Formats: sequence, structure tokens, C-alpha cells
Amino acid sequence: MKIAGATLNQIPLDWKGNAVNILEALKDADKQGVKLLCFPELSVCGYGCEDVFLSEWMWEKALKTLNEKILPFTPDLAFTAGLPLKFEGKMYNCVAFCSEGEIKYIIPKQNLAKDGVHYEPRWFTEWEVGRKTSIKLNKKEILIGDYVIDFENYKIGFEICEDAWRVDRPANRLYKRGVNLIMNPSASHFAIDKSLSRQELVVSSSKNYNCTYIYANLLGNEAGRMIYDGELMIAKDGELKFRNELLSFKNYQLGIWDTENDHAKIAPSFESNPNQEFRKAVSLALFDYLRKSHSNGFVLSLSGGADSSTSAILVAEMIRLGIEELGVELFLKKIHKEDWYSELKKEKDVRMKIANRIFTTAYQSTENSGYSTFESAKKLANEIGAIFYHWNIDDEVNGYTQKISDNIGRRLNWAQDDIALQNIQARARSPIIWILANIKNALLLTTSNRSEGSVGYTTMDGDTSGSIAPIAAIDKPFIIQWLKWAEKNLGYESLRYVNSLQPTAELRPEDQSQSDETDLMPYPLLQRIEELAIRERLSPVEIYQLIKFSWEGEISILKPSIHKFFKLWTRNQWKRERIAVSFHLDDYNVDPKTWCRFPILSSSFKEELEELEKAE
Repeated sequence: MKIAGATLNQIPLDWKGNAVNILEALKDADKQGVKLLCFPELSVCGYGCEDVFLSEWMWEKALKTLNEKILPFTPDLAFTAGLPLKFEGKMYNCVAFCSEGEIKYIIPKQNLAKDGVHYEPRWFTEWEVGRKTSIKLNKKEILIGDYVIDFENYKIGFEICEDAWRVDRPANRLYKRGVNLIMNPSASHFAIDKSLSRQELVVSSSKNYNCTYIYANLLGNEAGRMIYDGELMIAKDGELKFRNELLSFKNYQLGIWDTENDHAKIAPSFESNPNQEFRKAVSLALFDYLRKSHSNGFVLSLSGGADSSTSAILVAEMIRLGIEELGVELFLKKIHKEDWYSELKKEKDVRMKIANRIFTTAYQSTENSGYSTFESAKKLANEIGAIFYHWNIDDEVNGYTQKISDNIGRRLNWAQDDIALQNIQARARSPIIWILANIKNALLLTTSNRSEGSVGYTTMDGDTSGSIAPIAAIDKPFIIQWLKWAEKNLGYESLRYVNSLQPTAELRPEDQSQSDETDLMPYPLLQRIEELAIRERLSPVEIYQLIKFSWEGEISILKPSIHKFFKLWTRNQWKRERIAVSFHLDDYNVDPKTWCRFPILSSSFKEELEELEKAE
């Protein structure tokens, strides 16, 4: 028979919309002859409901949605539905196994995700291994617990996302109980290169446990920060039978394997190319954020530098990829602009026309801005079709500085007031670009990257101002190389302007030759220190001992750079607490709302940095 997995692009607490997606996928699967379908984890309510999971009414609403909005309308096939369920006073993350229009079994999750971006133990309790009992729901006793389900020729067992990644995983026991089909409904967040480890898990599990293994992941930017790639895989006895193309713009995808006509269907993989993954993941995240927030588009302060240029290209790619997969009409419908279609379908370059309606940029110059960055910004905006404005903010900057000078009794100068004079330029840009975003009811993009976030090389309420920060979880060296890749592989000829520039904030006078790396340290070194300090959680001395053997530059800069990183890291936690909503993109990030928590006030690694100075 045909068995399948389905990915879903859900919205937390969107009971009607989530039910519609599930039913559409079920009906599509039924038309194609599927008899057994695995949906992702917590698919009825959405995975990212956060503390609403603690509400008494919430799990009841999820169950009611399944019973009243989904089950009465399902075709004749068996499927899983993920939802929270309260039992004996504790909340569990469960899978309901449904067939013949009713819930047959409820399988709770045994291992909760609690590292990195996950906080499941805050809301749920782990189910006791081997426990089997029943629960009364709608006046009917339903089996709940660590059950094996007999269905047709299968004995079905479950590993719910995190379950599969533990050493003492359910599959070890399911194998001994004669299970020959393991279903894995997941909500596994996207990270660059992560798919390869998932594929290894699925294929090796099917071999080691002599079974068919179905993996079904959530899709899209579900709740604002996490991106789900919608991966679907089916493997049997160590052989991959199905794998889909990831990061789709659709509401759902099906992954079907016909066990009788055994033909593997494996989509081309781009997982060996982090540049493609980054491009597709952020484009999808922007698309979902736009449509789910019912905003009219994006506004960007386009400086002509690497970060703002990357953000601009990603908006353009959102339009390109969305139209390629959905077509113009459905793309416009999904962003709530279906009334544009009759006019835009006649246009020759519809991508640029759409960009001109939903994307507005502005170059906000000062006396310290250079012509090269203006040219870079204008050329890029023109190439992608965005609206481009240019205005000068010297009057605003002078107004602020004059008021302070008049009151403190001296004129501000670069020798005494360097940071203040830099920051006021960045801050003066913020109110103006916010006006534009408000007028257009659009999302303001802020362009800080992870490297800047880790050391606070950013002006709070200035270049950090925005609704979302699409590149806040990726490092500057990656961005620099990605722009060169995008120029060559995506066809954006205007990127040659930004790719010829040295990264600079352009906040000091030209004769001071400001650059990011002279203000901080070489970006490759910053990136390496950041990885070891934040991802690997090493001390200053441990980092020094590790780097000194591999660093190809001047050894003399290592200790001062490590010292500088830790001082800036601790000093700027308050800034990271105020990062605009950012997307998780890598195997770590510095956003305390998702991955890395650090005290706002601390000793600033005083003793550890003293030890560094004494290290050989």
C-alpha cells in the first residue's frame, strides 16, 4: 500500500486554518491512494504556542478542533495528529493515531527537547517508558501510553522528534516488540547543514531496527523566530525511498512511497551548499512573516554595505522563489494582494513590479557618507525593482548635537565625544525610516548580524531599530562570501559595487579611515573566538590555547582580541536582550530569546581574563 508523510505550514492557535491545511493534505493523500499518513508534531495547535500550553482551555480546544473540525471530514485513511493533552494533572505532548473517523490511540512523547532553542519541559511532562493506560475523552475510553499499534501488515511504533535523538531511544524497545514501521512526527528547527544528520538518522534507523521509518517535519516560519524546513523522508532497511525538496512556499507537501511499486523518489539535495540553504530559509521566513502578520511589505534603510544589501537581496529572492513555486496569482493571494493580479499579470517583469509595490528602501546620508556606498545602494535597489529614496540627515544630527552643546557649555568634538557623535548619526536615521514604515504599514528590516551582536558593534535605537532582524543569527564572514556567491550565481550584477567595498559604518570623518575590522578585529578571528566562546562555551585561556596553533596571522593580536571579545560580550548583553525578532539559522545564535542566555550584569570574566594574560 501507499504510506506517506506530510509537512504542514501551520500558525499557532489558528484552529480553523490549521484544520483546513490538515484536511487538504488528507484529501490530496486520499486521491493518490495513501492509506497511512504521518503529520508533524503538535500539528493541530502549532508547535510554537509557548506559555499558552500552560492554559487549561488550550488542550481542550485542540482536542475539540480534532474531534469537530477534522475527524468528521476525513477520508478513509489512517493518520496521526499532534496535540497537547492533559492527563492526571500533567500536560503531555501527544500524537493521536486516528482512523475510521475517530481517535484510536494516544501516544505521548517520552523525551522532551530542552537544549538550544527548545524549552519543552517548561510546558510538558515526559511520559514514563512502558506505561500503558487509558483516558476518557468524549465519554469514550481511549488507550494512552507506550503502545504498539497493529495496522494492516504493520506494527507501528512512534518516536516523536527528540525521542529519536537520545541514546536510550524508543526504537531500541520497539524493535524488540516486533515493530516494523516507526513514525517520527517532528518539529525540528532549521539550521544550516542540519538535514544531513537527519537523513543519516532516518536511514540508519531503518537499517538498525529492520523497519520502515517515516519522518515528517513542520514547514515554514511558524511563530516568528524558528524556521522549519518541512523535510519528509521514508526509508526501509537502510535505503532511502523518499525525500522531498525542502523549504517550500506551499501550505503542505506530501511524501508518498508505494510499497508495492518500489520506486525511490529522492529530490535533488542542496544541503551541501549552505549558501542555497541560507537563501531559501530566510526567503521563506520573510514570506511567512509578511503574510502571517498581514503587513503590506518591507522597508529598509539601505546603506550600500554588506548587511543591508544582503537583506535587500533576500527580499528579492523571496519574491523570485515564491513566484517560481506558487505562480504569480497564488503568491499574491497568499500575501493578501490578490486584487493586484489582473493588473500585474500583463507586466513583462512581474517580479520587479511586485518588488516596487512591497519593498521600499532609503539611503540616509550624512557628511561622512561616501559616494561609493550611495552608488552601491542605488544600483541594487534599481536592479531588484525596489522604491529608492535618498535624503540627508545632517540637519537632524546638527540639531541634536547643537542642543547638547548649548546646554553643556562646549562644542562636541571627535577627540572627546567619538562614540556619542557616531551613535547620534545612526539614531537620527531611525525616526525617519520608522515614519516611512508606519505610512506604508510595512515591516522595518534591521540589519545587524551575529558578529556585531556578539560584541555590541551596533547603535541601540539606531541601526538596531526594526520589526525583524533577518540576518541577526549569521556571522559577517558568511555574509561577505554569500554576497559574492549571490553576484555570481543569482545574477545580481549590482552586487559588484558592494563586493568591492571594505565594511565600514561610515560614522567618522573620511580622514579617520574607519572600518569595521579596525574598530574590532579581523572578522575571521572574531568569528572563531565567538564560536569557541558561545557555541563551545570555552574560557578565555582555553580559546587562546586552541587558536594559537591554527591562527595564521600575527600571534601578538590573539590575547588582546580574546580580551576585547569577552569585555564587549559581557558589556553588551543589554543590547542583545533588545534584538528585534530574528530567525534562527545556524547551530547557535546570540539571541537570549532563543539560544544563548547570559546575565545582563556580571563580573565580566575578570579572573578568567587575568588568567589569560598569564597564559603561555
